[in-house]
Amino acid sequence: PESIIAAACARSGQRVLHVDSKNYYGGNWASFSFSGLLSWIKENQQKTDTDECEDWKKLILETEEVISLSKKDKTIQHVEDFCFGDQDSAEDVEEAGALPKLPVFGAPGAEGVAQESEKECPPVESALPEAESQEPDKATGTEPASATAGHDAEITSENESSPSTALGKPTLELGKTEAAPSEISAQEPKKITYSQIVREGRRFNIDLVSKLLYSRGLLIDLLIKSNVSRYAEFKNATRILAFREGKVEQVPCSRADVFNSRQLTMVEKRMLMKFLTFCLDYEQHPDEYQDYENSTFAQFLRTRKLTPSLQHFILHSIAMVSETDCSTLEGLQATKKFLQCLGRYGNTPFLFPLYGQGEIPQCFCRMCAVFGGIYCLRHSVQCLVVDKESGRCKAIVDHFGQRISANYFIVEDSYLSESVCTKVCYRQISRAVLITDQSLLNTDSEQQVSILTVPPVDPGKPAVCVIELCSSTMTCMKDTYLVHLTCPSTKTAREDLEPVVQKLFNLNPEKGKASLMSQRSKFFTRGCK
Repeated sequence: PESIIAAACARSGQRVLHVDSKNYYGGNWASFSFSGLLSWIKENQQKTDTDECEDWKKLILETEEVISLSKKDKTIQHVEDFCFGDQDSAEDVEEAGALPKLPVFGAPGAEGVAQESEKECPPVESALPEAESQEPDKATGTEPASATAGHDAEITSENESSPSTALGKPTLELGKTEAAPSEISAQEPKKITYSQIVREGRRFNIDLVSKLLYSRGLLIDLLIKSNVSRYAEFKNATRILAFREGKVEQVPCSRADVFNSRQLTMVEKRMLMKFLTFCLDYEQHPDEYQDYENSTFAQFLRTRKLTPSLQHFILHSIAMVSETDCSTLEGLQATKKFLQCLGRYGNTPFLFPLYGQGEIPQCFCRMCAVFGGIYCLRHSVQCLVVDKESGRCKAIVDHFGQRISANYFIVEDSYLSESVCTKVCYRQISRAVLITDQSLLNTDSEQQVSILTVPPVDPGKPAVCVIELCSSTMTCMKDTYLVHLTCPSTKTAREDLEPVVQKLFNLNPEKGKASLMSQRSKFFTRGCK
């Protein structure tokens, strides 16, 4: 959010200074290479204090007061990582294409923390900041550095062309999904080892927050209207999945999918199309739902005489709402939004940015820099200086004790102390990231971007949203998949999500199903508003 505001202010003529205590863009919305994520985990587990200059106090006037900022990010909790399969030794394995790590002088907390070298890809424009995130092989709109040229043409050529505009109208560039060659798919699947993942770590772009974007959502519209979309490419989500009776199956959602589906009877196809048509203009037929406005959406679906399988598809895979907490109106609104987004860019309503969600804040940072914004990474702020009478911001003091005048100060809430945020209501989100060697649902094409909602076993518990990404999204190495699991927290992240992992994946690779062979799984809990 800060990057969007910074871009808007810079474009409107304001002078913008964007400082970040971290050494990468995006904050808690960033993406990391594999080694970068391990460094991030280590940093969050240690939470070391930093030395700061105390000479700034003499810079404060009598008419001013100071609001101290938090030095620790308490929004990330319960971070842990581990391997389900056998972990071969990777001590002597070097990351392919990695640059030598150089010490960073003058940066607080830089000692003892593993940091990757900055990217050396040419900038998109001369005024753009180079992407200094911990996924060093990529820069938005440029070709990723290939450490294994000639061995993975699909990855190295995916993002060669930059997004285009036609007749001056902003467009959204979609990447191509290509199936693996038949001669490769016919070969015996190769076992993915942990040392391979370490060696190809720069192929990974692992999001701290992963989500699919509605094709007619506010963020996509903002990207197009602001012309920020020229810095990014997107890929369609190719399928919507459902988990029912212990099996993963594909959900038909468009008209063509419904009538081509073999898992629905002809009667079910007519019933589903009739209900979806009603949802598109349900406001015009209030008599059909007004008696159930105080009921849950699940109860309303039962009154429509839909079969149990259709109720499951609509509730968990189309509306994607809670079975117990979602009202009828909320469910109808969610279903309508899903249907309205169909067909804009593909057969599903969702898009995913190539190289991960961390590209979005970097795109807005580039826009800000184009219009004169200044960026300072590894630069923290100690306190905010405000006028006692008016309460307006006058300046900030950085970790060097330097006073910087500013009329406005926009900050992420993790920097604010609990005493300042007494009226803010927080909730916790449990997250897990898995690297797998097979898809949730194997098909002829290996290049699938899937979304799955796993309903809760116990009533009242939250459903788990699962997003599976393939290598053509530039988020993982070839022959692997990156799986993100998210749900509202009830316990620790591992306690919330490990039962779902055990349902969806075979943790014993010898059984031959989708497995988690020789890889690390990451569980963590994140606070948000």
